Amino acid sequence: MLVVVGAGLAVAAASDWRVGLRIVSGGLAVAGVLRLVLPERDAGMLAVRHRLLDVGILVAVAGVLVLLAGTIPEQT
Repeated sequence: MLVVVGAGLAVAAASDWRVGLRIVSGGLAVAGVLRLVLPERDAGMLAVRHRLLDVGILVAVAGVLVLLAGTIPEQT
């Protein structure tokens, strides 16, 4: 998760911020799926709150980032 988000932030800083945001949101979505399927003892730092709350927050933030990356107009 941290590596994917770090890579997304590096891409956002170096070149296209939309692609970087999509990479970050993909990492968050994968983290949400992992939190859903992994047992509590194997979830590690993904297990902060109740399972469904963790999954909901991760997937919601990922969705909002994709939505923002797609709807913010280009500044010329």
